[in-house]
Amino acid sequence: MQTADLELVNLTKRYGETVAVDRIDRRIPGGTYVCLLGPSGCGKSSTLRMIAGHEIASEGAILLDKRDVTYLAPAKRGTAMMFQNYALFPHLSVVDNVAFSLKMKGVAQDARRSQAGEMLELVDMTAFADRMPAQLSGGQQQRVALARALITRPQVLLLDEPLSALDPFLRVRMRAELRRLQRELGITFLHVTHGQDEALALADEIIVMNAARIEQAGPPRDVYNAPRTAFVARFLGGHNVITQPGGDITVRSDEIRLDDSGAARLSGQVTGVEFQGMHVAISAQMPGQSDITALVPEARYFAAPKQPGDAIGIDWDDASAHRLDA
Repeated sequence: MQTADLELVNLTKRYGETVAVDRIDRRIPGGTYVCLLGPSGCGKSSTLRMIAGHEIASEGAILLDKRDVTYLAPAKRGTAMMFQNYALFPHLSVVDNVAFSLKMKGVAQDARRSQAGEMLELVDMTAFADRMPAQLSGGQQQRVALARALITRPQVLLLDEPLSALDPFLRVRMRAELRRLQRELGITFLHVTHGQDEALALADEIIVMNAARIEQAGPPRDVYNAPRTAFVARFLGGHNVITQPGGDITVRSDEIRLDDSGAARLSGQVTGVEFQGMHVAISAQMPGQSDITALVPEARYFAAPKQPGDAIGIDWDDASAHRLDA
């Protein structure tokens, strides 16, 4: 399958007076796994639907392989979309579901079933070719939906929260399957999610959206370690936003030190204690600050346990702090 760069230029979507996507610009290199990440209503699904052709852009352009596809029909763009609910035809077998788009193009039955068989082999579903969708588990239905999208040989595969209907254990397993498929095929995957762990595990690039705009974009490690705004720091989790005389900074929870010596930079009161595996998250309220969380190893916690209402001091190394742009 051919790779191609995807470029969004001043892309805007309005529904009446509501701006769902506000003049976003981004070039996505071909062959990358990209996650559009953000809270509900931030514009990520509207962006995906415009790229797919299921929504018409109000302004701007969508370029795929330097070709303007903004107003082309979905079938003529070089994209394929996998929907959140998988949208399988309940009256068709697995193989016929996968082959359906080829049937619409007039491909002969033997040829389309042969190609469908190749796609089912790719997603390890050959043994289920003659079953009906109702006879499949959620994970199996997802694989069929993937095969049906891939049979069109797209340059970009669009995935609208594809893991949201799965249980937590299957979700982790299918994450690995999606990443494996993307690497084997070498095409661009553009994946919408509101799950931070999902995006961090899957993506070559994360695009964080908020209030219809791109808040920050880049490799997951860079975005996580160096958030530019308070929204990104809080949304990705694991960060504290601390107000300082020179402006707000962010410090990761695992880099906050507990200090009972009286020399800590901030003093406050414990508001909560939560055990998280081999660590303990201690939440505290410091005057003039939002809630601050320190993540400490269990051994350190049990050496000097804290309870809600206890006085607490926190400190951090300046080298671990990152100054926010906004």
